[in-house]
Amino acid sequence: MKGEVKFSLVFRDMWQSAGKYVPRVDQLVKVAPAIVEMGCFARVETNGGGFEQVNLLFGENPNKAVRDWTKPFHDAGIQTHMLDRALNGLRMSPVPADVRKLFYKVKKAQGTDITRTFCGLNDVRNIIPSITYARAAGMISQCALSITHSPIHTVEYYTGMALELIRAGADEICIKDMAGVGRPATLGQIVANIKKAHPGIPVQYHSHAGPGFNMASILEVCEAGCDYVDVGMEPLSWGTGHADVISVQAMLKDAGFRVPEINMEAYMKVRGLIQEFMDDFLGLYISPKNRLMNSLLIAPGLPGGMMGSLMTDLETNLESINKYKAKRNLPFMTQDQLLIKLFDEVAYVWPRVGYPPLVTPFSQYVKNLAMMNVIAMEKGKERWGMIADDIWDMILGKAGRLPGGLAPEIIEKAEREGRKFFDGDPQENYPDALDKYRKMMKENKWEPGRDDEELFEYAMHPAQYEAYRSGKAKEDFLADIAGKKAEKNRSPEEDAKPKTLTVQVDGQSYRVTVAYGETELPAVGAASVPAGEGKDVVSPLEGKFFLTKDTSETPLKVGDVVKEGDLLGYVEAMKTYNAIRAEFGGVITAILAVPGDAVSEDDVLMKIR
Repeated sequence: MKGEVKFSLVFRDMWQSAGKYVPRVDQLVKVAPAIVEMGCFARVETNGGGFEQVNLLFGENPNKAVRDWTKPFHDAGIQTHMLDRALNGLRMSPVPADVRKLFYKVKKAQGTDITRTFCGLNDVRNIIPSITYARAAGMISQCALSITHSPIHTVEYYTGMALELIRAGADEICIKDMAGVGRPATLGQIVANIKKAHPGIPVQYHSHAGPGFNMASILEVCEAGCDYVDVGMEPLSWGTGHADVISVQAMLKDAGFRVPEINMEAYMKVRGLIQEFMDDFLGLYISPKNRLMNSLLIAPGLPGGMMGSLMTDLETNLESINKYKAKRNLPFMTQDQLLIKLFDEVAYVWPRVGYPPLVTPFSQYVKNLAMMNVIAMEKGKERWGMIADDIWDMILGKAGRLPGGLAPEIIEKAEREGRKFFDGDPQENYPDALDKYRKMMKENKWEPGRDDEELFEYAMHPAQYEAYRSGKAKEDFLADIAGKKAEKNRSPEEDAKPKTLTVQVDGQSYRVTVAYGETELPAVGAASVPAGEGKDVVSPLEGKFFLTKDTSETPLKVGDVVKEGDLLGYVEAMKTYNAIRAEFGGVITAILAVPGDAVSEDDVLMKIR
C-alpha cells in the first residue's frame, strides 16, 4: 500500500470557474452540513479570490458570510483554506502593506485556517511578506507556484522557487496549475524535487480539467509524494472546473494509495443543492460551454477560474464587434470565430509582454490586451491602442518582475508615452492607507467592526464597499437578476414593447422612448432635456463608467477645464479600469453618464467645449 492522499473540496473555485458568482451566504450555510456529511474532505476552500467582492455585489456583508460559512467545518474538524493574491490581497490591484497585515488577522479571527498565497508573476518578493503576516496571525502559510508552460517555466525554475519560499518560512507548498496546462511528467518532477529536499513539507495539487491533462497530472504528483489533491464535484466538475472527487478517488485507490471513502448519499444531497442554487439564479451566469473539456485551451493557457467570466465578456465583445460590422454591411462574426481569434492573439501577446504566468490578475491583463487588439483590428485599427493603467503597471515592473523580456514594440510604446520602468520592491509603490480609511469610516459614522473586519473590507474594496453600504449594490444585483430572467423568458411580443434610448440630434443628446407599431407611448417629460454643448467624449468599449477608481482621485465636474491627454474617468470592463483621456482640451459642459452605470461602446460620457 502506498501513502495517504487527502482531498480538498475547492467549493469557491468550483463556482468561479463555472460562472460569475458564488452562492449567497444562506445557500452556503445550507450546503455546509451535507459537505461535512460526505466524510471525505480534510479541507474545504471556503473563501478568497473574488469571494468577498461577490458578497458585496449581492449587498451582503462578506465578513458575516465568512464567519457563518467556515463555522460548520471548524466544528467538524475540517480545515478551511482561502486564496490570496500576495501584493494584490483579495483584489485585482496592489494593496498597501498595513492592509495586507490586517487581512490575515481578520481572516484568522473569522475562521480561515490556511492562506494559499500566490503571485501572478511568481515574484517571491511579493509572496514572502505574506508568509510573515500569515504566521504572525496564527494561520498556516501555504505558498503557491503558479504553473504555466513556456520556454522559461522549467522544472528547475519551479523547484528553485519552492525551495526559496520554504527557506523564507512557508509551511506548505501548493502546485497551482490554474489552467491545467502543466504537463504530468513535469509536475511529477517538481513535486519529487520538493519532497526530496523537504520530506516533511506538505504539498497540495490544484488543477483545472479543461485542457485534459489533470487526471494524469494528479496520478503523477501523487506518485511523487503529493499529500493533498484539490477536487470538485458534479454538477460543477470537469470542463473549466476540476476533476470530480469520485473519479479521483477511484483512480488513486486502484493505484494503491490510501484514500478516504465517500458517503454517496451525502454526495447526492450536495449535488442536488448545487443544482438548486443554479436553478435559483447562479445558472443565469454559467455558460454551457464552460461545462465542456476543450483542448484548444492548451495553446493560450488561460486559467479555468477565468473562463467563467471570459465567456460572459465574450458575448459583450461580440456584440460590440457586430454593431460595427452592421453599420458597414460586413459579415457578422460568430462567438466561436471570436474565441479562436482571441486564443490566437493571446499566443501573440503573451511572449511580447514577458511571459507572465496566466493567473489572476495577469491572465485577465493578457486576455484583455488580446481582446482589445482583436476588437481594434476587426475595426480596422492597430494593436496596442488601449492598455489599461493596471496593465501598464505589470509591463513597467510596478507589480513585480516579469519572468521574460518585453518586445521592442512594447518598450518603444512605453518610452513614446513617457512611462518609466521600475525595478524596486513593488510594495514601495503603495503607501499605508488604514489611517485614511479609519478617518473616512468615522466621517461616515461606520463602525470598524469586530476585529476591525469592516475597516479591512473598506480598505480592500473601497468602491464595492461603498456601493454595499449605500444599498446600490443590492439594487443593481436584483435588477440584473430580473433583467436576465426576463431576457431568458422574453417572448416576441415583449420585444415590441417601448424602449428608452439615448439619441443625438444636431450634436445634442436626448433620452427618448421608441416603440414599434401603434403602441401608445408615455408622455415625454424632463428626461428629454438636452445635454450641454460641445464635442462628445464617447466610451471606447462596453462596461461600467466611473469618474475615479479609488478615493485618492478627485472626480471631475461640470465647469472643470481639461487639457488634451488629461484623465477624464474610467470604463471598468473585464475586471480592469480602462482610462478615458481627453482627445482635446476645453471646459466640461456636461457629464452624461452616472458613475457605476453600464455604458455601451460609443455612448456619450461627457461633453467638452
